[in-house]
Formats: sequence, C-alpha cells, structure tokens
Amino acid sequence: MTETETPRRSRWYTSLFVQLLVAIVGGILVGWLWPEVGADLKPLADGFIKLIKMMIAPIIFCTVVIGIAHVGDLKSVGRIGVKALIYFEVVTTFALLFGLVVGNLVQPGAGFNISPETLATGADAVAAKTNSGELPHTVEFLLNIIPASVFSAFAENSLLQVLFFAVLFGLALAKFGEHGPPVVFEFIEHLSQIFFTIIGWIMRLAPIGAFGAMAYIIGQYGLSSLGSYAKLIAACYVAAAMFILVLGVIASLLAGVNLWRFFLYTKDEFFLALGTASTEVVLPRIMTKLIDAGCSRTTTGLVVPTGYSFNLDGATLYLSICVLFLAQALGVDLSLGEQITAVLVLMLTSKGMAGVPGSSFLALSATVAAIGHGAIPVAAVALLLGADRIMDSMRVSVNLLGNCVATLVVARWEGQLDADRMRAVLRGEPVAPLDEPGSTHVDPAEVVVSGR
Repeated sequence: MTETETPRRSRWYTSLFVQLLVAIVGGILVGWLWPEVGADLKPLADGFIKLIKMMIAPIIFCTVVIGIAHVGDLKSVGRIGVKALIYFEVVTTFALLFGLVVGNLVQPGAGFNISPETLATGADAVAAKTNSGELPHTVEFLLNIIPASVFSAFAENSLLQVLFFAVLFGLALAKFGEHGPPVVFEFIEHLSQIFFTIIGWIMRLAPIGAFGAMAYIIGQYGLSSLGSYAKLIAACYVAAAMFILVLGVIASLLAGVNLWRFFLYTKDEFFLALGTASTEVVLPRIMTKLIDAGCSRTTTGLVVPTGYSFNLDGATLYLSICVLFLAQALGVDLSLGEQITAVLVLMLTSKGMAGVPGSSFLALSATVAAIGHGAIPVAAVALLLGADRIMDSMRVSVNLLGNCVATLVVARWEGQLDADRMRAVLRGEPVAPLDEPGSTHVDPAEVVVSGR
C-alpha cells in the first residue's frame, strides 16, 4: 500500500466525543464558579436545539418515504407498527412497575416531613412550569396524530403527524411500482442527502450547545440542590442503571446485539443527549447510525420517531418513583391498590407527554388526582421543581437507549436486521458502503465509525 493510500488517523481533539466531554465539564465549572454567567448561557443551547429541530421533520419524512417505497409492502409496514406498539407497552409498563419496586425499597421521600399547609403556593409554581397546560386525553391524542393539514404538521414540527403523512406518501409512491414517476423517488433521495449534509454542518456546533446547556443547568439550579434531593436522585439513577442492564438482556436475547458495544458505537450521540438534556437533537444521527449498522430504513424510520412518543422508558421509570416520593414526603402510606391505580394512570398519561411543556408535572398531577388520596394535594408536585432538571440526564439516556433497543428488536423480529453487518460495525471492522436503493450517504467526518 502506498503512502497516499494509507488512511490518515484523525487527531484526538477532532473527535466529537472528546469535544463534548470537554464542553460538558467546562459548562459544569462555569455554572459552579460563575452561576450568573452560566445562567445567561442558555441561548447557546436553545439555538443549537432549534437548529436540529428545524431538520427533524424533513429528515423523518424522507427516511420513512424512501424506506416504505423501497419495500412497497403495506402488510410489512402494519406488522412493524403493531409489533413496535406491543413492545412499547410491555417495556414501559415494566418500567413503571420497576420504579414502584425501587421506590418502595429505597423510600426516597422518607425524612422530608412536609406538611400539606406548606404547599400553599405549590399549585401556582406547577402552573408556571407547565404554562397552565394539560395533557391531551387518549382520544384527543390519537386524533391529533392526523394533521389539520400537511403543511401544519411540518410547521409545528409534530413528529407523529409527519410520520403519519410520510407513511401514506410512501405507500402511495410504492403503489405505482415500476410505472410510477421515478423522478419523485430520486428527488426525495437527493433531498435526504442534502438534509443530512446540513445536519453534518450543524453538528459541528454540538460542543457549544452542550456547554451552554450544562452551564445553564448548574448556574440556574446550583449544585446545592443535589444535597436536598440526594436520596431521590440516587434512587432514580440507580434504578436507571439497573433498567439499562435489563435493556442489555433484552437486546442480547431478542436482537442478538451486545448493548455495551452498541453504546460505544453511539457514544457521541449519548453524550450529546446528556449534555443538552434532549433526545430530539440526536434523532437524525441515531437513525443514521442504526441504518448504517444493519437495521432496515423502514423499521428505523417507523420505530424511532414513534418511540419518541410511546416509548419513554426513562420518563416512566422516573414518574413511578416520584409518585412514591411525594407520598412518603407527606407521610402518606399508599396501599397496593392505590399504587396499581397510579401505574394504570401513568400508562395512559405517559403516552401523551412528548412535546408538552412540563409534561412530567402534568402526568404526576393527573396521577395524584386519580389516586383520590386527600392527604396528597396536587400542589405537592411542586416539591419536585428543585430536582426535576437534574433528572433530565437520567431520563434522556434511558429514553434514547430504550428506543434504540426497540428498533433493534423489531428489526430482528421482522427479519430486517443484518446481523453480520451489525457485528462487524460494533467490533469496529470495516464494512462495505450501503448499496440499498435510497441509502443516505453521510460524510464520514460527520458520522465517525471506529475502524472505518
């Protein structure tokens, strides 16, 4: 091999992982040492998140349309959707029950000794956090999946509405088959490549966004809040770690994937999600990584966006622990029946959380009201205002990993997971470029795969 043919190794400081790590540590230090400065850096994070969200709807549309049009099988699309929803319901219900077990064993609210009289201003605080909103009812939530117009779905960046229209468009395009207008398919392919190129440019700003987000969190809420809620925070993070082990078993048994290797493969995305406290910012990249590692475009395009609304494992785990925390902080002993009622309510409210401001507080308020225990006022939810933001790292990491595992499992069930390619990619071995029609080729500088 000549010198010109030898691949050049990237310098360590060009790695997105290293840049994010430095940015997150720097943000923590700035927020700790100069809280006022840190609190003022929130626009850096907000600007980056808005740039990413600007591209999510068109990327989902192109990915789903290309995948469905390539497969051209309505039954396959239906099977993927049904299997995904069944998986989501089983795993999120398990997360709720798992959270109750942890809450009962750890007793995170014990010792708070809060009296209901001290919560007089709690309702106002929760209303301010949630913008006086409320979670949609089940029927309303399902009807909202159908957009008022195609343009409003994209304008409002409603992922489920965009996904709904993309499925219909992809099926209609596939119906034409060989007699259809190939120019439309080719146009969407090229459009997809343009969108991913733009995402590559935006991702260069990821360390700045992560720095601003972390500086704001620490500057605004301070490290002192960690002490007041130490037991609750510890319970949630330990429960999250144990639940990730469960996801590892699921990934190994049902998808044949080593979750640790998969995490190393997607570590950039996870650190970005942790740094910005948002899973939406990594949605385009995580979809690209899953497709590149062997998951079909159809399965990835359908499962990942749907999971962002129906498969919030981290959020449901957190909510069930918090219900017991509130009861214990007020000295209320919830019966088994009341805890089961809480699980049933959370099974419904957790499905309508995505995109709703202060959704965790709304879900908890609805759950406390449904339990019907007069000793726990809805205003008690305000007790969590000091710790909620610190829990974001736990929630987003488990939510993101849960959706990745769901995609791997459903792809394996549908026979749309290239196991050989997956193993090679996770081991860092070189693999051939995807030659599937409609594949999105991303600049290797933007999607770094070890060994490539």
